[in-house]
Amino acid sequence: MRELTQVRDAVISALQSAGLTALAAFPAERVKAYEGAAAAVAVGTAQGKALGLCNYLGEVRDGETGAVRELYGKQLEGVITVDIRGRRAAECEAGCETAAEALLGGLPAGIRPGELCWEALAWERETGMFLRRGRLQCRALFTAESREDGAEFLDFILKGVMTN
Repeated sequence: MRELTQVRDAVISALQSAGLTALAAFPAERVKAYEGAAAAVAVGTAQGKALGLCNYLGEVRDGETGAVRELYGKQLEGVITVDIRGRRAAECEAGCETAAEALLGGLPAGIRPGELCWEALAWERETGMFLRRGRLQCRALFTAESREDGAEFLDFILKGVMTN
């Protein structure tokens, strides 16, 4: 599902913008290649829901061309998992603080954060590093517009994220 990938990538970008190394996933042996704390991000559980009538939200007018397009929307409710690893406990804790700030205040407008929970700091035997697991409950909103000819609509894009 492309929408889940968009949510994961938006969270990774927010963590990186906050100064934390963040990746989609990595084998346990690769984590040692990073200095300081590193975060592995994934979208855990997710459930979709239509907005409007069969995703239809109405019409929008393009400000430049004046063309009218149909607007569609959908919503995902899910849990984003963030695993912070560090060689030292202090690095792991600092990474956790940076991640908490980014997750609660630095995400795009289309991701609305809910409850953020962190497990206790633990030692991970397989990597030989400290680990702190976090879970963020959130709601993600996506919109799509029809093409100018109205025959089909474009892909759903996470609200508040710029596209090329």
